[in-house]
Amino acid sequence: MTFSHDVEHSLEVVVDLVNSDPAAGGSEGLPDVGSLRSLIDTYKISDLPTITDADLRAVRALRPRLRSIFEADETAEAADLVNGLLDGTRVCPRLTNHDGYDWHTHYFAPGAAPAEHLLIDAGMALSFVVVAGEQERLQVCSAPDCGRVLVDLSRNRSKRYCDSRTCGNRLHVAAYRERQRAAAV
Repeated sequence: MTFSHDVEHSLEVVVDLVNSDPAAGGSEGLPDVGSLRSLIDTYKISDLPTITDADLRAVRALRPRLRSIFEADETAEAADLVNGLLDGTRVCPRLTNHDGYDWHTHYFAPGAAPAEHLLIDAGMALSFVVVAGEQERLQVCSAPDCGRVLVDLSRNRSKRYCDSRTCGNRLHVAAYRERQRAAAV
């Protein structure tokens, strides 16, 4: 299943946002307003007012709620969590073509605060994943010492690690060394 460019883009933002939380096994990825501005600029998120410390706190507070959707065991649980995420938001779909991007849909109200903007984009993208019956593509890294999340967009649904060069490779090397030790005995 391939999702639209907009949905895949929003899912990338969600993954980076969730993985910026120290609970993902690292340090604080959004230590200050400048780091939030950098995330926004990296993903070319438009229509945002000036970012404040209150916005940073609100965006940080979103991360555990988003993470819970990746940790959901059942589609019904994921659907309930997405509904809870979107409950009370001002979803305001409209078509736009800005910054060199072709026509696409924005779901947030014009002038929405950064947290509301990110919450609505994330909620809509995650809802499309759940509705498509693809909730199992939302995963937590399979490495036992990693808490990062990922979206498996591979055709054969084989992605298990947040980064195959680090988590996946590290586990494969450890398994190889264990096989070598067992064979030497």
